[in-house]
Amino acid sequence: MNRLVPCLWFDNDEARNAAEFYASVFPDSHVDSVLAAPADYPDGGEGDELTVAFTVLGHRFLGLNGGPHFRPNEAVSFQVLTADQAETDRYWDAIIGNGGQASDCGWCKDRWGFSWQITPRALMDAMADPDRAAARRAMEAMMTMQKIDIATIQAARAGTGSR
Repeated sequence: MNRLVPCLWFDNDEARNAAEFYASVFPDSHVDSVLAAPADYPDGGEGDELTVAFTVLGHRFLGLNGGPHFRPNEAVSFQVLTADQAETDRYWDAIIGNGGQASDCGWCKDRWGFSWQITPRALMDAMADPDRAAARRAMEAMMTMQKIDIATIQAARAGTGSR
């Protein structure tokens, strides 16, 4: 049993929409259960959907329909390590294409304001290269991107990319 379950705050009636979207995009993801409020609360009434338990990439979360009082920000993000460009493109395009917003260096926001880092393992390997000049070239290439392009990262790492 996982004893640490992050709780994500959503505006009213959005937790299930987000959970269903995440489950449609990421493998090993699903909506687990919905809890109706047993009593009235500040932004809802008895019987309203209060929480939605869901799993994303095998990790449990709880979505709280807490109302418009709090918004997510970049101080917390979800990093998804990808195996190849097709997986990188699929996740990035799904988030951006569902009302999300692109940002720099592999970061994007979903339509609920949560930040995601869609990060190819090839990028992490390149930045950890013991050849620090190769790592620097890879990082400098990444700094020019929004969605990460693995071929460009690998060319920069090898020193064959354009400068």
